[in-house]
Amino acid sequence: MLVAGCDDSRRTTVAHMALDDFSPWRNDSYALSSSQIRGNLEHLLSQDAETTTADLRTKDYYRNGQPLVWVSRQGVDQRADTLLAELHRRITDMGFTERSFRVPQIESDLERMRSLDFDSAANSASRVAARLEYNLTKAYLRYVTGQRFGFTNPVRLLNRLDARETDSLGRPLGYRNLFDVDMEHPGKYYEYAALRKVRNDSLTQYLAEVLPKDKVYLEMEERLATADGQQRTRLLVNMDRRRWREHNPVGSAAKYVVVNVPAYHLWGVSPDSIIDMRAACGAQKTKTPLLTSKITHMEVNPQWLIPQSIIQNDIARHAGDSAYFARHRYFVADRKSGQRIDPRHVSRSQLASGSYRVGQEGGAGNALGRIIFRFPNNFSVFLHDTSSPGVFQRDDRGVSHGCVRVQRPFDLARFLFNEMPDDWTLDKMRITMGMKPETEQGQQYVSKLQPGETPQLIRWQKVEPRVPLYITYYTLFPIPGGTLTVYPDVYGYDKVLAEALATYRQ
Repeated sequence: MLVAGCDDSRRTTVAHMALDDFSPWRNDSYALSSSQIRGNLEHLLSQDAETTTADLRTKDYYRNGQPLVWVSRQGVDQRADTLLAELHRRITDMGFTERSFRVPQIESDLERMRSLDFDSAANSASRVAARLEYNLTKAYLRYVTGQRFGFTNPVRLLNRLDARETDSLGRPLGYRNLFDVDMEHPGKYYEYAALRKVRNDSLTQYLAEVLPKDKVYLEMEERLATADGQQRTRLLVNMDRRRWREHNPVGSAAKYVVVNVPAYHLWGVSPDSIIDMRAACGAQKTKTPLLTSKITHMEVNPQWLIPQSIIQNDIARHAGDSAYFARHRYFVADRKSGQRIDPRHVSRSQLASGSYRVGQEGGAGNALGRIIFRFPNNFSVFLHDTSSPGVFQRDDRGVSHGCVRVQRPFDLARFLFNEMPDDWTLDKMRITMGMKPETEQGQQYVSKLQPGETPQLIRWQKVEPRVPLYITYYTLFPIPGGTLTVYPDVYGYDKVLAEALATYRQ
C-alpha cells in the first residue's frame, strides 16, 4: 500500500495504490521510479550542510548506493508513522525541537503522498518520495544514535579544547587530551545495523531499546518539564552525559571511588559503607583529565618526580642555587643513567632540555604528601595527599597541575583494603605517614625512635582486588546515597556541550 497510518481516521482512500500505479498517469509530476528518486536523493545530499555524526552517516549510506529504507513499490507504510509517533512523544520532553528532526517536513510530505498532491515543480512525486526517504532516515539516525550514544561526542569536543601550544599566527599546534573514558561509540557500520531494524520490521522494538533507562536520567528529564533558563541548560547537558555509554559506568562495580571535578569532592562507595571527602583538582590551565581506571597500589612517603613542564616554568631558573634545591629537598639526576648530580653543576638550559630530571625526596614537606594512590593512565596523574592542607578550606579548589589531592588520605587508604586490616597494620601506616599511633604497640614503637628518624614500616601496599576509579564531570551530580546536587561549571564544559546541543534546540 502507499501509506497505512496508525490511526484509521487518517487512512487514505488510495491505500492500495503502489508505485507501479503511477505509470499510466501522463503528467510528469506523477512520474515515479527508483532512478528518479535516486537522482533527487543525490541533490538532497549535495545540499545538506549539516554535519552531526548521524547526518554524515545518512549521506554515506545513500552515496554507497544502499537500498531505500522507507519508500518501496508498496509505497510508504506504517513504519513512517511509528517513527513520527515516537518523535512526537519524546522530542519535546528531551528539550529539543521537532523541526531539528525534520518532523514538519516529513508530515507535510506524507500528507502530499496521501492526497496525491503533486505538481510539476518542487513537489513532484519523485521529489516528495526522495525527501521522505532522506528525511525519515536522517530523523531516525539522529534520534537513535543520540539516544543510544549521546547527542554530543565528548572525545571530539573536549580533546580539541585546550591548545598545547600555538604557532606565530595563534593557530593550535596540538591539544591536551582532557577526556579518556572507555566509551561505546557508533561503529563504522552502525547506520547499516540500525536501518536493518527498519527494513526487518523491528523498528518499534529498537526505538524502545535505545531509550536511556538510567534512574538519574529519568529524574533529570522529569525536572526538565518545569525548568527554564540556566537550570534548563544544566539539565540538558547533564542528561546527555547520562546518555554517553561507558563500558564500565559509575556504579557498575560493588566497590569504587569517584571524583566529581565540579564538586571538588571524592566518594568511596562499597556495599556496606560510603566515605566522602573534599578534593583539590587541576587549575584552568592544567585541568584534571576525565578518565576511568583502577587503583592498583598505594605508596607511602613517595618521591615526587617533577613533570618537565614544572621544571621548565618554575625550577630551571633556580639552576645552580644549591640552597633552593636543599630547601625544597629537590635532587637532580641524569635521566638516562639515574645518577644524581650536584645541583650546582647543572645549568638552566640543561634542566630545560629534559636531559635531567628533578625529584623531591619523600616524607614531610613533599608536595605529594605522605601517600599516593596510583592507577594506570595516560596523563601521569594520581590521587595523593598534600603538604598544603589549607587548600581544603577553600571553595575554589582548582589548584593542582592535574592530580587530585584528597583531604583524608588515611581514610581513603583504609577504604581501599579488601578486608579491614588489623589495628597494628593501620598503626604502621599511621606511623609511616607521620600520624599519631592509636595502639599501645604503636605508641611503644614511636617512643623508641631517634629524634628526626623517619620510620618506613609500610612503603608500598597493593590494592587487591583493584578498585575502579572514575574521575568525572557533572554539574548536576547524584551524590552517592543522596540526591541530585548542583555544582558550578568550573571548566566551562557545560557551555561547550550546550553549544553542540544547539543543533537540536533550533
